[in-house]
Amino acid sequence: MTKKEAKVLYRSGEEPTVNKLLEFDRKIKELKKALQAKHLENNPLTPSGMTPVYLKPSHNKGKKRPGRKKGHQGVSRKKPERIDYYQEHTLCSCPDCQMPLNDPIKSYKRYIEDIPPVEPEVTEHTINGYWCPKCKKVVYPKVTDAMPNDMIGLRVIVFTAWLHYLIGVSVDNIIKMLTAFSSFKMSPGSLTQSWKKLANLLGFLYHHIGQEVAQSAVLNADETGWRINGLTHWLWCFTNKDFCYYIISRCRGSPVVKEFLGAMFKGILICDFWGAYNKISALAKQRCLYHLFTEIVKVDKHNVSLEWRAFRKKLSRLLKDAIRLSNRKNQMDSEDYARLKKKLYKRLGQLLEACYDDKDIKRLIKRLKRHRNELFTFLEYEGVSPYNSHAEQQMRKPVLTRKISQQNRSNDGAKTQAILMTLFRSAELQGKNPIETVLSTVKSLMSGNIAGEDYLDNAA
Repeated sequence: MTKKEAKVLYRSGEEPTVNKLLEFDRKIKELKKALQAKHLENNPLTPSGMTPVYLKPSHNKGKKRPGRKKGHQGVSRKKPERIDYYQEHTLCSCPDCQMPLNDPIKSYKRYIEDIPPVEPEVTEHTINGYWCPKCKKVVYPKVTDAMPNDMIGLRVIVFTAWLHYLIGVSVDNIIKMLTAFSSFKMSPGSLTQSWKKLANLLGFLYHHIGQEVAQSAVLNADETGWRINGLTHWLWCFTNKDFCYYIISRCRGSPVVKEFLGAMFKGILICDFWGAYNKISALAKQRCLYHLFTEIVKVDKHNVSLEWRAFRKKLSRLLKDAIRLSNRKNQMDSEDYARLKKKLYKRLGQLLEACYDDKDIKRLIKRLKRHRNELFTFLEYEGVSPYNSHAEQQMRKPVLTRKISQQNRSNDGAKTQAILMTLFRSAELQGKNPIETVLSTVKSLMSGNIAGEDYLDNAA
């Protein structure tokens, strides 16, 4: 607006001036919002969670044809091993013209598997007491079909806990499923309290799994955002091939890692570039190379300089050559493998020692120099992946659950979440039925026939 236009607006009166000022204010806010969004989109340091959903690019990948590739053998459902009922279907007349029919001339068999209607079973338990002359007291047999002083069966509690804490079904929907499928009525409060009692019963086993994971030869670690009663917390995951251990903490820093692994971890830690993992020592560390590739893609969106293109080409080739060499390790002579590995380290040193003017390159070079000895650990040790995909896979289900359940409302709820997710997910990693595994474990614990060490031995 020019000075002349401003004077005309001033003389036009109070109402037009106020309306014009409000319009200017609205446009300024829209412009600030657009600039802020543009900054978040172009800044490679912006966390994914801070970028609005409508600003994130849509992944329009090429559509894949359904089914297996041409030439692959087809797959169908296997014939049931057990047949419970037999039915024979006959006709007296033709369904089209109503013509009477004689004996059948041909037949075929069809197998149908289904779930029968489920009705709750109520069992009356008579618990007899016996006088023990040695203990000088009345003793009773233990009931393992339900938790102490609970009228709800243990199978219902474990099944619903699996639905909520691993599959991500909300409490209200679980209540609806129980009511519609089996006419089993429960209140949300009684269900959550039963889960809490179940977690308390399995708490010491949760700590035993944590101790086992902390002694892993190869360990993957990752973390993601979580909320307790609306306050930001963090869900940590420490996992190996057999166990997955979850921790929910207010802290995202190194104290969580130090408390769990100690100041010195005796195994190989596979993680991303988050600074919390820098505060502990380990036999070796492997930083996730996928995060480097992701960083390169982010910078590509706003940096088109020739220097950056040349650098990204060298870095990408170096990382991909290292991954290819690792995949071919068992097919090569040890001397050839050592020679090519030495060449990769030399290329890395040349890349890091060169001089650059581009700010994005300088930022990446600073990171690469800090973790120089943690990029090619997978070339030195067997069973070490260059990616942290195993930990991120264990985070996938909690992240999906996070969108539905709104996380936790209390610290006790967060403790229950961590314990039950740990037990269910660990059973899945071992290739077991998580419901039956946890159910049998709880019954054994209640009967006093199993200890934490025995469970770990059986799981391994």
